Amino acid sequence: MLGTAKIVAFGATVDSTRSRHFYEDVLGLTFIREDAYACTFDAGGVQLRIQKVGSLIPQSHTMLGWSVPSVDDVVTSLAGKGVTMERYGFLEQDEHGIWTSPSGAKIAWLKDPDGNLLSLTEPAP
Repeated sequence: MLGTAKIVAFGATVDSTRSRHFYEDVLGLTFIREDAYACTFDAGGVQLRIQKVGSLIPQSHTMLGWSVPSVDDVVTSLAGKGVTMERYGFLEQDEHGIWTSPSGAKIAWLKDPDGNLLSLTEPAP
C-alpha cells in the first residue's frame, strides 16, 4: 500500500528563522514554503518538514541522514560555513570527524541549531 507512496521526512525546531537559515543556506536544501506549522524544504526529491514546536528535547540518535558521493568534500564545505562535526570517543574518527565503518562506508555527524543529530554517509566502495 505505501510501497509506492512518496515519503515525507519530519524534524522539529523551536526557532524557525534559525532553522530555515541552517537548512537552506548552510545545507543547501531548496526552501518550498513556511506556514504557521513548519518550514518545508525539498531534500533531493523528499519533502522535509521542520515542524515549529514550543519545546524540544533532541534525541541522541540520528534524526536524518544523507548519502553523499564524497563525505570528505561535504564535510570540508560545511566546515567552511562554520559547521563542526560531532566527535565520539568510542569511534576512531579522523581529524575531520569522519569515521570509516567496518564495511568501508565513511560517516560523519553534525547537529542542526536545535541539537538534532544529522549524518552524512559515503557508501562503501
